[in-house]
Amino acid sequence: MKNSRAEIFNYVFIVFGSFFLAFGVAGFLSPNNIATGGTAGLAIVLHHVIKLPIGVLMALINIPLLLVSLKFLGKNFAIKSIVCIFFIVVFVDFLSEIIHLPNFSNDLLLATLYGGVIIGIGLGLIFKGGASAGGGTILAKIVASKTDIKTSTVVLILDALVVASAGFVFRSIELALWSLISIYVASKLIDTILIGAHNQKIVHISSSKNLNELSHLISESLGISGTLVNGNSLGATENKDIIFIMIDKNRVNALKQIVAAYDENVKMIVMEATEILGKESNSI
Repeated sequence: MKNSRAEIFNYVFIVFGSFFLAFGVAGFLSPNNIATGGTAGLAIVLHHVIKLPIGVLMALINIPLLLVSLKFLGKNFAIKSIVCIFFIVVFVDFLSEIIHLPNFSNDLLLATLYGGVIIGIGLGLIFKGGASAGGGTILAKIVASKTDIKTSTVVLILDALVVASAGFVFRSIELALWSLISIYVASKLIDTILIGAHNQKIVHISSSKNLNELSHLISESLGISGTLVNGNSLGATENKDIIFIMIDKNRVNALKQIVAAYDENVKMIVMEATEILGKESNSI
């Protein structure tokens, strides 16, 4: 029962994500000759060359890659991606060719930022639903599964080719640069939706001194707890204590002051807590 409910939510994410992506393309980017990443961006560029509807072009680009993905990426992922592409194609052409959605802004900055934000939301929802929005991601996954090249590297190369194509077709380096900004904004929204805003930090505090007193001081002053580990240096020449803490980013400065006041030679490393699984807690 839980699995079927989860799958229903996945398809809800996919449908809404497809609509957001289509809305960003039809309402902001395409009317201003601004491309986005992946096959959606390539379809925007080709639309201005061969005049076919953007949705039709996305279907023509993605269908061969989706068929290939059945073999390399698993049936469930491929089916969801096919459903996703279907809805994107329908929504894009419905908004741009049937109801003729107006251009919401002729200002390139506003069109780029809002288009990137809306498309980023759409892609984030699609990825959250366990699907792909097009051939670029699928091709990247296939290449990564067969070579040592990372998926992110392949996506970056494909997006760079789309941006270069936009600059060539639209005869404007400026429009290519706007396209690059759109891709960047979209990627940030994808991260926010998939892993949330980075409001917490992971802090490692290490010292050759005993840190029991410091751990109690941190707990009393900030009301947070963590993990105290006893270990050795790599050369096994000295004993070391390490404190692991998860803390809200707006309290990091207060933690720094406590650590510095305790011992200025203590080493403190602060990192992003990009993804947190399990029950919410202020300790790790």
